[in-house]
Order: sequence, then C-alpha cells, then structure tokens
Amino acid sequence: MKNTAVTFKQAKEKGEKLTMLTAYDYSTAKLVDEAGIHSILVGDSLGMVCLGYEDTLPVTMEDMLHHTKAVARGAKNTLVIADMPFMSYQTSVYDAVVNAGRLIKEGHAQAVKLEGGKEVCPQIEAIVRASIPVCAHIGLTPQSIHAFGGFKVQGKGEEAARRLLKEAKAVEEAGAFAVVLECVPEALASLITRQVSIPTIGIGAGAGCDGQVLVYQDMLGMYADFAPKFVKVFANVGEEMRKGFAAYKKEVEEGTFPSKEHTFRMDESILEKLY
Repeated sequence: MKNTAVTFKQAKEKGEKLTMLTAYDYSTAKLVDEAGIHSILVGDSLGMVCLGYEDTLPVTMEDMLHHTKAVARGAKNTLVIADMPFMSYQTSVYDAVVNAGRLIKEGHAQAVKLEGGKEVCPQIEAIVRASIPVCAHIGLTPQSIHAFGGFKVQGKGEEAARRLLKEAKAVEEAGAFAVVLECVPEALASLITRQVSIPTIGIGAGAGCDGQVLVYQDMLGMYADFAPKFVKVFANVGEEMRKGFAAYKKEVEEGTFPSKEHTFRMDESILEKLY
C-alpha cells in the first residue's frame, strides 16, 4: 500500500506507529522501501553524512534536487519527503512555494519538510494551498544551530515548553500533515502528541510520539563524526564495511582476487594469432 500524507493521519487515528528513515540515493531508498518503512526523509543532513560539512547550512536546492530524484526512483510504496534547505523558504512566502514546487516537480518528492514554528506558518499555509503536503519540524532545528548556540535539547523550562506546545498547534493549524519533534524532553513530546491531531515524529523525543525518524547512517553505525544520545545502532554495518574493504585490499595485494571464478575465458588459440 502506498504511504501518503493521508495514510499518516489515518495511522495516528488508529494508534499505529509510524517509521521514517533518511535516504539519499537510489540503492538505499530501494532497501528502505523493501523493508516496509513508511517514509523516507531526504534530509539536508546529507550535508553532514554525504558531503562532509560540519552542519546542514551549506546544503543547496541543487543538492536536494539531485538526491531527491535518486531516492524517488528507488521508493515505490514509501512516502518521500524532501527537506527544504536553509534559505530556500525563510526569505519569502513566494520563494518557499517556488522551491517546494521544484522539489515536487523536479525532485519527484511527495511532500516537503521545513523547520520552524509560528514564524514559518505563512510559508506552510501557502505551500499547502499549492497542494503540496508539508511536514513541520520544531524543537532542535539544525538550520538554527547558530541561534541555539549548538545542538541542545529544547523545551526543558516552563516558558520554552509552553512555546513548543504553541508552535506545534500553530503548524497544525497552518496545515502541516505531520510534525517532527527533535531533542525534546519525552514528557513534553508526549503532551504535544496528545494535544495535536497530526502525527508527531520523534527524534530524541521519546517513545510517546506517533512515530520515529533516524538518520540511517547513524542507526547502522556508518557515521562516527557525531553520536547523538538518541541514536541506537541496530546493525553495525559500518564495521562490516571496514572489514570488507580491508579483506578486498588484502586479496588484491596477495593476488588471490580475482580468482578463476571471477574471470572470463576465451579460446586461447586466438591469442597465438595476435602475435
């Protein structure tokens, strides 16, 4: 069954948990899709895990389009959500709609995600009016890392918690079909989840959310530059990759790869005619 913004809302109504993982290429998207994951987020996290930047800020629309196209070709039933990169929507409502449209029309995403609360509600409303589903993102919003002073948990104090609750309700009212809650205390995330009708997708926000999202390189042990507290390694693929690379190097240097089973044959009498 094809996952859509509508099926996300239905899942919350039924009390069914939602799963989301990042992906940035065709092969990974295909594997995620085959595993039955409900949604793929083509995150601007690609700036860190794929392009080697220190944060997500340098990621461009062209970067997002390039990777979203590849993911969309590999996902058949999984809902593909594309991140709107830094300064692709903050500048104006017009820019937000145009760039969201590009991610749908050129990137073949089925929804977009943007960061922020009340301040981006006009953008959310306009994008939704353009018939593009929007996933909101509040709490720790990585594009605001300089304003936050680093990667810090959000909503721990009374005023901050009250503000996050209001922001969740604001993006819901603006028309978002779901909202990501990042680095929010579990109790607050659970309260927000109970008080909004749209699904909440947690990342470092506890089990009370309607669903969860992780960067796939984190949960497979493939990215060691930064290890958030909320990440669980479900399979140590990174270590297996290192072992595989080392084994390949060893066999090539020893001359044991490629062996006869990995090579092609011909009638060697033909070779004599070549001299």
